[in-house]
Amino acid sequence: MFENTLFDNSESAQGGHFADVILPVPIPKMFTYKIQKELLAEIQIGQRVMVHFGKRKVLTGIIGRVHQKPPKEYEAKPLLELLDSNPTVNPLQIKFWTWMSEYYCCHIGEVMNAALPSGLKLSSESKIQLNPNFDPYETKYPMDPREQVILDQLETKDELSYEECGKLLQLKSAHHIIKSLVAKEAVLIFDQVKEKFSPKIENRIRLHGKFIEEKAALEGLFELLSKKAKQEELLLRYLQMVPIYQKPELNEAGVDKKLLLETGSSPSTVKTMVKNGVFEEFKKVISRFDGLQVDEPKLVELSDAQDQSMQAIKAHFEEKQTVLLHGITGSGKTEIYIKLIEEVLDSGSQVLFLLPEIALTTQIVNRLQKVFGSKMGVFHSKYSDNERVEVWQGVLSGRFPLVVGVRSSIFLPFDSLGLIIVDEEHETSYKQFDPAPRFHARDAAIMLGYLHQAKVLLGSATPSFESYYNARQQKYGLVEMAHRYGNAQLPDFVLSDILSDKKKNLLKLDTTRQLREKIQAALNNQEQVIIFQNRRGYAPFVNCEECGWIPECEHCDVSLTYHQFGEEMRCHYCGFKEKLPKKCEACGSVSITTVGQGTERIEENLSMLFPEARIARMDMDTTRSKYGFQKLLENFGQGNIDILVGTQMVTKGLDFDKVTVVGIVDADRILYFPDYRAGERAFQQITQVAGRAGRREKTGSVIIQTRQPDNPIYQSIIKGDYRNFYLQEMGERKNFFYPPFIKAIKISVKHKDHNIAERGAKHLVNLLNSIEVKKIILGPEKALIGKIKNLYIFEILVKLDKSHQVPAYFKQELMRQIEELQGDKTFRSTRFVVDVDPG
Repeated sequence: MFENTLFDNSESAQGGHFADVILPVPIPKMFTYKIQKELLAEIQIGQRVMVHFGKRKVLTGIIGRVHQKPPKEYEAKPLLELLDSNPTVNPLQIKFWTWMSEYYCCHIGEVMNAALPSGLKLSSESKIQLNPNFDPYETKYPMDPREQVILDQLETKDELSYEECGKLLQLKSAHHIIKSLVAKEAVLIFDQVKEKFSPKIENRIRLHGKFIEEKAALEGLFELLSKKAKQEELLLRYLQMVPIYQKPELNEAGVDKKLLLETGSSPSTVKTMVKNGVFEEFKKVISRFDGLQVDEPKLVELSDAQDQSMQAIKAHFEEKQTVLLHGITGSGKTEIYIKLIEEVLDSGSQVLFLLPEIALTTQIVNRLQKVFGSKMGVFHSKYSDNERVEVWQGVLSGRFPLVVGVRSSIFLPFDSLGLIIVDEEHETSYKQFDPAPRFHARDAAIMLGYLHQAKVLLGSATPSFESYYNARQQKYGLVEMAHRYGNAQLPDFVLSDILSDKKKNLLKLDTTRQLREKIQAALNNQEQVIIFQNRRGYAPFVNCEECGWIPECEHCDVSLTYHQFGEEMRCHYCGFKEKLPKKCEACGSVSITTVGQGTERIEENLSMLFPEARIARMDMDTTRSKYGFQKLLENFGQGNIDILVGTQMVTKGLDFDKVTVVGIVDADRILYFPDYRAGERAFQQITQVAGRAGRREKTGSVIIQTRQPDNPIYQSIIKGDYRNFYLQEMGERKNFFYPPFIKAIKISVKHKDHNIAERGAKHLVNLLNSIEVKKIILGPEKALIGKIKNLYIFEILVKLDKSHQVPAYFKQELMRQIEELQGDKTFRSTRFVVDVDPG
């Protein structure tokens, strides 16, 4: 698709050279710009450029192609500036972006926007300057004192930012004053474009070279400073930190100035000694990840079972690109990953280790750190813009041949991937729902592996049905591990009947007798407990006991979730919040009560049942900070927490010695959900969270609270009978035409006007029916949640025959039909959201 040669001369024309630039905007193709002669020798595919787009926008673009054919539809604007001396993006990445835009029915600019860290994009800051035509003596407008302050400052400074104006006037915002000055034609506003990324700079101090070269010079310096106690003390401190007699070469690097000052020296003493030529002060660009180094890598030894599985994986890799490792919880998959990574890194290739969520990265990173040290980069959304750019540049430079990260890591600039590991490949967190591209990182990783000719290992205790189907069809290799590592045994399961306990008056604060007894026994033995409930907040909703009124979100068709901590009700879709009402808005009754239970309420209930226990909660509300996950897991790992209550974050790969009891508060809620994947998801979530119990010598216990203990799915989970459960579910999917037997595409039609949204959806269905491929179209139907963020939503589900080129052809026609529909004035503001392989 992209040639190695720089210029494409196949369609030569007069008018010089042009660059097709990928822009971070939802347009269906690259935009063409003219290359100035002075830039021609420097231009390379993958470099970042600054370009004008539209009337006022200045954007960061990526050069995707260079040629000599001017655009026919418009006159090409010149490139404004070349931002890189070397490419930031490589040709393989552009191929990958192109594939992703075609497969997931979006524009390459949307893929670029998701792929490039925001620190590599330009930002513009509004500034003001004096209007050159402004004469303060002849102006007809009177200036108030605050306006005059700004004008006086602009006499001495060329420009001021909005923030500087606010500080100058001691105001939070100076917008209204600036607006007045613009109206009086005294100042002009302009946008200053700047790079967002800034390297970390450290001020360092070192001893002047002349004192290193001659020992006598240093002795003379001590004599000179003998009567200057503070300076002599500072010199001695420096020599303690930098032993120049033993290792004079260390002086070149010097020490961090802050570190030197922390020893008790004053800034003025340092300044004096720099001025007198004793010390030299210099700046050094340093890495934000220097703390990730280890001196002695920890060796990993495999058991016989692990070694056999690893050899089986390598044998499959001889014939197949992708292998599925189906290993039960606690079987020791991570050690196999480490050994495979070691081999690939030793061969000189790169490795990408994908994890579904940041919650998992904390524990895995600590384990991998002990083996790979500074070779490993970590990439996830809790990192700052600057940190993510540094990892990007570390991959480009070869500093990080191994990257551990979440789904966005697939966009990093790898150029020689040898292995991609997708751990917990079944996880829904790998699916990007908004904004575009709405990709699945597991599937995208397989394509990325294909482009790099790299091997892909998918690992899970409960594989997705799609992956297991592909393995049984021999498209993937399949390796199974049926036993836990070492002496660890699978946990014992208990089905605890909520309704039975309620009838016997044994249900206390939503916990059954069996769950309470198991928790108490674990606490008595100084063991730990994990409690799982996949709903955050205090209660799913509140209602009036008299008339049944339920407070709903003003912008979405959902009830508000009550959060006790903030004493407020929140919408988990749009963020709307309001205080808990004191009386019913419908009938005026004060009988307002909470219904159901979220993690907040469970935490409160457990603290009343077990007042001596140390209880913590892990959900979106408690882990918003950068190190929120890490601190919680460290405390839990150190035994400072007895009971950890959490949402699905606690189901993902956590490995703690002392966890012997896992409680699932409301298993039925996972199972009874209007989705064809509900059974599969219930099996996965319950099995995964159960796998956190008894991972060492002591057998764990899993208590499943349910109102339907006779449901067959619970027996499949208890027996660990994944294969028969899979066969049963797949029989139903085949009968009713669901993936993996067909290709599914969901189209959501959104508009603030209910009628326009419905009409747009119906019109689109008529257009799609005219596409001559084997298909089933369901809908349009009002979405399960019919309104989100003031937009009404109608959904269309298309089931396509998977054979030949049917899906690719249909997707092309679908995008063409949507483009045609949005050309109609009625539907111009209608949003058509295409989700290929909906989660």
